[in-house]
Amino acid sequence: MQTLVTILVFAPIIAAAIAGLFGRRIGDVASQSVTTGALILSCALSWYTFSQWTWGHMEAFTVNLLPFIHIGDFQSNWAIRIDALSATMLIVVTTVSALVHIYSWGYMAEDDSKPRFFAYLSLFTFAMLSLVTAADFMQLFFGWEGVGLASYLLIGFWFKKPSASAAAIKAFVVNRVGDFGFALGIMTTYWAFGTIQFAELFPQIASHAGKTWEFAGHVWPLMDIACFLLFIGAMGKSAQFFLHTWLPDAMEGPTPVSALIHAATMVTAGVYMLCLLSPMFEYAPVAKNIVTVIGAVTALFAATVGLTQNDIKRVIAYSTCSQLGYMFFAAGVGAYQAAMFHLFTHAFFKALLFLGAGSVIHGMHHEQDMRRYGALAKLLPVTFIAMTIGTIAITGLGFPPLHLGFAGFYSKDTIIEAAFAAGGHNSIAMFAWVIGVLVAGLTSFYSWRLAFFTFNGTARWGHDDHNAHDAHGHDAHAHDAHDAHGHDDHAHGDDHGHGHDHKPHESPWVMLLPLVVLSIGAVAAGFVFTGYFVGHHQEEFWRGAIFTAPTNHVLHEAHEVATWVKWSPLIASLIGLLIAVYVYLIKGNERLGLKLAERKGPLYVFFYNKWFFDELYDATFVRFAKFLGDLFWKGGDQKIIDGLGPDGVSAVSYEVGKRTGKLQTGYVYHYAFVMLLGVAGLLTFALYAFR
Repeated sequence: MQTLVTILVFAPIIAAAIAGLFGRRIGDVASQSVTTGALILSCALSWYTFSQWTWGHMEAFTVNLLPFIHIGDFQSNWAIRIDALSATMLIVVTTVSALVHIYSWGYMAEDDSKPRFFAYLSLFTFAMLSLVTAADFMQLFFGWEGVGLASYLLIGFWFKKPSASAAAIKAFVVNRVGDFGFALGIMTTYWAFGTIQFAELFPQIASHAGKTWEFAGHVWPLMDIACFLLFIGAMGKSAQFFLHTWLPDAMEGPTPVSALIHAATMVTAGVYMLCLLSPMFEYAPVAKNIVTVIGAVTALFAATVGLTQNDIKRVIAYSTCSQLGYMFFAAGVGAYQAAMFHLFTHAFFKALLFLGAGSVIHGMHHEQDMRRYGALAKLLPVTFIAMTIGTIAITGLGFPPLHLGFAGFYSKDTIIEAAFAAGGHNSIAMFAWVIGVLVAGLTSFYSWRLAFFTFNGTARWGHDDHNAHDAHGHDAHAHDAHDAHGHDDHAHGDDHGHGHDHKPHESPWVMLLPLVVLSIGAVAAGFVFTGYFVGHHQEEFWRGAIFTAPTNHVLHEAHEVATWVKWSPLIASLIGLLIAVYVYLIKGNERLGLKLAERKGPLYVFFYNKWFFDELYDATFVRFAKFLGDLFWKGGDQKIIDGLGPDGVSAVSYEVGKRTGKLQTGYVYHYAFVMLLGVAGLLTFALYAFR
């Protein structure tokens, strides 16, 4: 088994090296075959590992491969740790990555840099696998930074697009803010416990629960400080409130990248880390409350922004951000198992929605504005069915009395019920429950809005229809933003015009097959695995991989909440669905929905402009940083240091030489006159000196 998991982890990086270094020599097909084959192998081994764990045929183990960093007492080894958490993440990462590799054969068929693209995909997968199998903080940080690097490369894959390069830089910089807090958290943990090895760290935590740390004249609870700093890292990587601004712009990368990075893998790293560090967070009540508040606010923020977006990928991106908020406040109230369960089910239906959106974009000749879609159900039947399944799954439709529904019904409802159960003794958890129910309704509305805009109503993609569509007088800002950032712009020169005359077409089967597989997961993942993750078999499944304090009974209490609590998310989802039906089907999506947008009411403008966070950050951090840079560069470096230093000395020397040079006239009588003055001065000095 140890050999199998080693192959599982390192197969993608070997394939990435082959495609990246020798892609030009071996050709596109060979590069794609090597990387895709390696991911299919890793995926198969991951499912085998997960099945062995689930059926109880395997216990947790760690494979120590080689020394990593050994400096005095600081010991870090490269290792592969396998338990319930890592086994779950293995199948999430490798399944989505393998399907994205296959999907990309069709989506990137006309791109001229396929070896580079597939090498980046495999590099990202290896970094993510090294993260989820880490046995200490150092390897976790290595994988953490590795996925950051790979996401930078993938978001900016079409680097000739200024918007793609800007989005890649933005993602990189914002994540560095979070990573700074993460690094401080690791340092604090090592300072407090003398180790970064999880196996050595976790048993010590209970004995350190009440310890404090005196800093800056105040006494701080040690565990809360460490967990809060670590959570800052999770905020950046998982795009939580305040550090969320990079995620929507990351849609500038190819659509398969969006599915891989922003649906199921990199953005879930923060959730995984919180669940992994549950032994620490269980003894950090203040930090847990912060996690709960940030998660709930993120869920609400992203859902409200998703209501108003017109780019199909951005709607799904904000949906990802909102669903991550659910996962975080689940961990914040102590329902770590529910957070991991939603992470697991979310991977299927969110990857399905992203790849489905890519299929629509492909069929619409790279048009991403949903206002230029409509009536695509008959022209893209497989994509329509797949995205409808994904929409049902994400909105959590199901029937509580029979406990029967699609994947999101099981995981999201469990989170909401857990928040209500924890709310009995924690008002912050009750706040999260209220937000959770409200966001369920908002999620339903914007998800069905996307589906109805895209597949129903009248066709708005023909040339004549487009002209009529433009006559509605859409928000100029929306058009500008879309024109600047909205296209999944292939380098091969397909029609990117807004008023294309090409008839929409279904995608090739190499792109549709992953949609079929993910559809099965979106339907069945919740029903099949709910007993293992949050049901009667949870203790046998997790086997200590997630720690809950003896006083933490939130998951057990979640199953015993009142019937009306169990019905509340479904009722909210149905209300959202009915409103979407009324606005976009009964009233027609060219009329009421567009008229509401055209009014530009204050709430619409606030949501459409993403609560003005980009403008706020630009006015404070970006411009202030530029001001400081100009001050120290132009004022400090150029004027003071260079002005008084080398530039000043050289300027004085130049002026002295220039003025002194004027004395060199070349006339003998001038020199004789100077000599006469010198002799007269010398004689005068002698007379006064020796008299």
